[in-house]
Amino acid sequence: MSKRAVLEVIALDAEDALAARAGGADRLELVTDMAADGLTPSAATVAGIRAAVDIPLRVMLRLADGFAVGDLERLVGIAREMREAGAEEFVLGFLDADGSVDLAAVERIVEGLDGCRWTFHRAIDRAADRDALRKQLDGLRGLDTYLTAGSVAGVDDGLPTLLAEAARRGEPGYEQRILVGGGLRLEHVPLLVAAGIDAFHIGGAARPGGWDGPVSERAVAEWRAVLDGGS
Repeated sequence: MSKRAVLEVIALDAEDALAARAGGADRLELVTDMAADGLTPSAATVAGIRAAVDIPLRVMLRLADGFAVGDLERLVGIAREMREAGAEEFVLGFLDADGSVDLAAVERIVEGLDGCRWTFHRAIDRAADRDALRKQLDGLRGLDTYLTAGSVAGVDDGLPTLLAEAARRGEPGYEQRILVGGGLRLEHVPLLVAAGIDAFHIGGAARPGGWDGPVSERAVAEWRAVLDGGS
C-alpha cells in the first residue's frame, strides 16, 4: 500500500486546477471569494474544473463569512446543484453562537449529500470544545477528514493540539484523517509526518503572487517533493 501523503490545493478556477494537478496535487478544494476565507463556487465553475481535471475535488458549502449556516435550505439546494455539476466530495462546517457544532444543520446537509465524502473544515479551530465537537459528529455518514491548523492563529500555535490529536487516532471521534492547513509551512512537515499525519492543505503557499495570482505549478511541485521525501 502506498504511503504517499495527500496534498490538497485550493483552486478558484480551471487554470488553478490544471496547475495544481501538474505540480502533483492529489485533490482540490474548490472555493470562491478568499476575502471571506472561501465560499461556495458557482455550479458552472465546478463543472468547468471537473471537465478540466480528473483528480478528486471537494466543493466548499458555505454561503457567507463566519461559521453560521445561514439559509440552510438554500445550502441544501446548492449542494444538490453541485452534485448535478459533477461534485462528489464536499467541505462544510457550522457552529452555533456558543461555539458548539450546529449539529442539526450539519446533519441536514449530510442527509442531502447521500453518502458523499466530506471534510469538516476549520470551524473546528473556533469551536468552544474540539473534543466535544468531534464526538458529536462521530458516526456521521461520509465524514472522513478534519481540516485544521490546531488553532485559530495557525499551525505555529496549533502544533501541540495537532500532535495530541494525531496520537488519539482510532479513538471514538478521532478516526478521521487530519488534514493540516492554515499557516502551514514546509518546515512544519517533518514533525507532522513523524506524528503520523499524512494530509496537507495549501492555499496561499501555492500562489507566490498572492490571491490575485494563479496557482503556481512550481510551488505545488516543491510541496510534492517535500512530502514525498518525508513520507
